[in-house]
Amino acid sequence: MRDNGEWYVRYTFYVAAFCITVFAMVMAKSVLVPLLFSLFLSILLAPISGWLEKYKVPRMLSSLIALLVGILVLFGIGFFFYSQMTAFAADAEMFASRLEELLNSLEGFLSTWFSIEGEINLDRIVTELTAFIQDNIRSLTRGLSGAASAITTFLLVPIFMYLILLLRGMLKNFLLMAFGGNDQDERARVQAIISKIKVLIQRYIAGLLMVITILAILYSTLLAIIGIDHAIFFGSFAAMLNVIPFIGPFLGSILPILYALITMDSLIYPLIIIAGFYVVQMLEGNLFTPVIVGSQVSMNALATLLLIFVGAQIWGLSGMILFIPLGAILKIIFDEVDSLKHYGYILGRSEEENKKKKGRLAEKMSSMAARKSEKKKSQNQNDTQA
Repeated sequence: MRDNGEWYVRYTFYVAAFCITVFAMVMAKSVLVPLLFSLFLSILLAPISGWLEKYKVPRMLSSLIALLVGILVLFGIGFFFYSQMTAFAADAEMFASRLEELLNSLEGFLSTWFSIEGEINLDRIVTELTAFIQDNIRSLTRGLSGAASAITTFLLVPIFMYLILLLRGMLKNFLLMAFGGNDQDERARVQAIISKIKVLIQRYIAGLLMVITILAILYSTLLAIIGIDHAIFFGSFAAMLNVIPFIGPFLGSILPILYALITMDSLIYPLIIIAGFYVVQMLEGNLFTPVIVGSQVSMNALATLLLIFVGAQIWGLSGMILFIPLGAILKIIFDEVDSLKHYGYILGRSEEENKKKKGRLAEKMSSMAARKSEKKKSQNQNDTQA
C-alpha cells in the first residue's frame, strides 16, 4: 500500500542528492575540471596511441608519443596567440592617442551642443582607475591568486592525460565490471555505451577544431579586407570563443567592433564587421557545424542554454565549455537505459527541429559523407575477411 507522504520523501531525497552533488562539484573543481579536460583530450589522442601499438610500440611509449603530439599542438596554438597579442600590445600607444582624440572630440561636442563644460582626458581616467584599483586591491588579489591556482591546477592535465592513455584498458574493464557485472547482455550494453561516448568525444572535438579553423580564416579574411589591423588576432580570438554556444559569437565580435570604432575614421567599418560576422555565423550555424560536427551533440536549445548557465554557475568559463559534451554523454546513457529514456527524450531535439537544423546543402553534403564512410566500412570488412 502506498504511503501518502511518499511524494515529499522522494522530493526531499532528490533535492538533497542534487544539492550534495552540486556542492561536491564546486568543492572538487580543482580536481574535476582538469580531470575532465584530460579525459576528453585523451580520448581524442587515443587513436594515435592505438595506431602505434599496432606496430608493436609499447603502451608506455605510445602513450607518451600521443601526449607529446597533443602538447606540441597546444604549444603551437599558445605561441601563435602570444605572438599576436605581443603585436597588438605594441600598438597600445597609438590606441591610447586615438582614444584621447575621440574623448577631446566628445568634449567639444558636449560643450557646443549641450553646454556641458569639463575636461575629459586619459589622465583623469587613469587617475580614477588607479584609485579604483587601490580601493579594491584585496578583491583583485584574491582574483589573481585564484587565476594562479587555476594555472597550477591545469599543469596536472598532461599528467592525467598520460595516465589515462596508459591505463585506458584497465579503466574500460573497470566500467564493464562495475556496470555490466557477469551478465553478458549488460556488459554488451555497457560496451556499446562506451563505444558511443568515445566516438562522440572524438568527432565532437575534432569537428569543433575544424569549425574553429574555418571561422578563424573567414573572420581574419573579412577584417583584413576592410583594413583592420591585427586581423588575424581578432579573427582567431572570435573563432576560439565560438566553443561557447550562443554567447561566444557575440563576445568574439565585440573586440574588433570596438577597435574599429576607435581607430577607424568612419562608422561604416564597425557596421561592415557586424554584417560580416552575422553572415559568417549564419554559415556556421546552417552549414559548417551541421556538416562537420553533425548531430553529435543532439540536444535542444533549452537544454543547451540550461547547461551553459548551470556550468557557468558551478565551474565558471570551464563549466560553460565542459557541460555541453557532458550533457551529450548523459543523453547517450539515458537513451540506453530503459528507466532513464524519458530524460534522454527531454534533452534531445524534436523531429521538427532535426529537420530544420540542416539546410538542403548541408543535408546533401552530410549524405555524401555518410555514403563515403559506408564505402570505407565495407572495404575494410572485405579486407578483413580476405
